[in-house]
Amino acid sequence: MANFIDYYQTLGVPKDADEKAVKKAFRKLARKFHPDVNPGDQEAERKFKEINEANEVLSDPEKRKKYDKYGKDWEHAEAFEKAGGRPGGSSGRGNPFGGGRGSYTYTTGGDDGDFSDFFSQMFGGAGGGSFGGGQRRRSSLRGQDVEATLSVRMEDILKDNKQVLTVGGKQLRVTIPAGVEDGQTLRLRGQGGPGAGGGPAGDLYITFRVSTPSEYERKGADLYKKHEVDLTTMVLGGKVTVTTPTGSVNVPIPKLSQNGKRIRLKGKGLPVYKGSGDGHLFLDLHVRLPESLTPAQESLFEQLAKA
Repeated sequence: MANFIDYYQTLGVPKDADEKAVKKAFRKLARKFHPDVNPGDQEAERKFKEINEANEVLSDPEKRKKYDKYGKDWEHAEAFEKAGGRPGGSSGRGNPFGGGRGSYTYTTGGDDGDFSDFFSQMFGGAGGGSFGGGQRRRSSLRGQDVEATLSVRMEDILKDNKQVLTVGGKQLRVTIPAGVEDGQTLRLRGQGGPGAGGGPAGDLYITFRVSTPSEYERKGADLYKKHEVDLTTMVLGGKVTVTTPTGSVNVPIPKLSQNGKRIRLKGKGLPVYKGSGDGHLFLDLHVRLPESLTPAQESLFEQLAKA
């Protein structure tokens, strides 16, 4: 049996809280219970899932309206309304609609008695829920969609990368697409919550959080990086060693390169998401001036200045 979850209580906000207050409460709790902050803590992981679920509903005006009206069964509101149903009857288990609050419980599969009682209340038939010429039918409802967040490093997206995730007690083999960007979402059909009455399962939505090292700025598949070069190399030309996502390379510096000059390293960026080829790495050259000079070096600069 699945107990009713009070989303307002989960986020610690009153029922009349505005969107800003809901968002603020969610962010505070998400930071506290995020799996990255509590590795291996199953209770924190459970709490994090509840917080995400509550925020998904209360931050969406349409979903929140249905939740306030129908309570835990807000997702089935459309089916109730299409059937012309109104809360009715009582089986001693509590009204499932109760102004959006309450503790009605039911089973989404495996217990036909509970399931039938649930629908008899929804469609106004306290004694059996018959409709459509008196013939009893069992409604099929789609399962709930599930959202998850997956944090990955930049090196994890240089090529398609497979990982095994545990979601809702199930182990799923997920492919992290090469070049996926921060905030992009992958939809896995049929991997969400189970359906009811023979209905299809919901979908699983995985949102990727890609961490980019601070030395880089990312724009799609292209990367931008500042690189310091000593004064003599900028003036006379030469080669410098530059670190890229796929390893170090030697980069030629033209003579008399100006401060801020940009050099493109073709194909040294990230894979193009759902495309072919790789982006580029752009180096912005910055002069590294000496912090001290020997007498001989100072003399040379003086001669240069006179020339």
